[in-house]
Amino acid sequence: MPGLPNILYLHSHDTGRYVQPYGHAVPTPNIQSLAEQGVLFRNAFCAAPTCSPSRAALLTGMSPHSCGMLGLAHRGFQLNDYRQHIIHMLRREGYYSALCGVQHVASDPNVIGYDEIINCESRSAAHVAPAAANWLTSRPKRPFFLSVGFTETHREFPAPGATEDPRYTLPPAPLPDMPQTRRDMAAFKASARNLDFGMGIVLNSLKAHGSDQDTLVICTTDHGVAFPGMKCNLTDHGLGVMLIMRGPGFSGGSVIDAMVSQIDLFPTICDYLHIEPPEWLQGASMIPLVRGKVQDINDAVFGEVTFHAAYEPQRALRTNRWKYIRHFDERRRPVLPNCDDGPSKDVWMRHGWKDRPTASERLYDLLFDPGETNNLAGDPSARSVLTEMRTTLDRWMHETEDPLLAGPVKPPSGARMNDADGLSPKETPIIYD
Repeated sequence: MPGLPNILYLHSHDTGRYVQPYGHAVPTPNIQSLAEQGVLFRNAFCAAPTCSPSRAALLTGMSPHSCGMLGLAHRGFQLNDYRQHIIHMLRREGYYSALCGVQHVASDPNVIGYDEIINCESRSAAHVAPAAANWLTSRPKRPFFLSVGFTETHREFPAPGATEDPRYTLPPAPLPDMPQTRRDMAAFKASARNLDFGMGIVLNSLKAHGSDQDTLVICTTDHGVAFPGMKCNLTDHGLGVMLIMRGPGFSGGSVIDAMVSQIDLFPTICDYLHIEPPEWLQGASMIPLVRGKVQDINDAVFGEVTFHAAYEPQRALRTNRWKYIRHFDERRRPVLPNCDDGPSKDVWMRHGWKDRPTASERLYDLLFDPGETNNLAGDPSARSVLTEMRTTLDRWMHETEDPLLAGPVKPPSGARMNDADGLSPKETPIIYD
């Protein structure tokens, strides 16, 4: 179908917003250039701070519990219906779809339904980026949807290079500033450098072959960085993600402060292409924001965790002013297998993280407490807000038929899950019948 733009979906692993255009001291010049040419969403959030559920929500336009991806694909979870993946809607409009690198919504990528899966030696930027660039040089069928996924910035991080001096590095906000955490963050910066280099190769290839002017580029990540208190957590440290879009109608280096969810991307693409949206979509188009017709499209965004390495059922609601998080089991200690191993985790472990209590409910005033450290759930002055947030979360869970409403959720047969009382995701998992 002539006139339809190509779509390049560039995505990373565990990056959050820790890149240069979000103000962090993490040099990523190619991502910065993309932001200066396109539209950066300052308050973008994933639907789940865990890998497969987040990606599944983006690609189906539904919350993870609605599309079926309650846990990790490589541990036995899958979509309810892979025909709800966005590539199938795009195919009906004439798009050719290709996958290069990470996908993480199926244990076997062939079940997703891409027209082509590009061979890569590994899922790292060093191999994915040249493979994607070579594919772009082959003058692929148009219009195309090309998914390019990098394993960076997932752990294990590479050693810091000459440009990532731990002495002059600041750890992420939830962590103390000390030698171990500084070196850990310096190693993250090295991984981000590799990610940015890979994205640059793909973007430069797009430009070199004359496709940059008629291609919508979507650059994002799955969730927050793999540090304690971030990835797999429903604070903004886990839910906040980079989201940059560039292409026809998305230009000028503008910044949008309105709250958006990755669930909004599917309906945005429908609106952008003038396609009737599928009935299952739960998000809202961002096109009115980009065109300056409205100030907001969401009064609230939602986040969830059910399974990661271990079971940890939580749901969250975020408004512009407030964050509400509720746990749906009786456990009141951290689920340590849901935090990736690393030097920063070792610091917390040595100082008693295993036995620190966790609250069943948390309420944060994001205006005065953007770091989400002062829980107001027990504060009488916040009682009316707490009641309202509880009601809104309950209503959303009913509207989306959240399985947690019926009690504890069981993993599917064959799923591999860690004991919540364990210490590491690397421990031997339990295989469920």
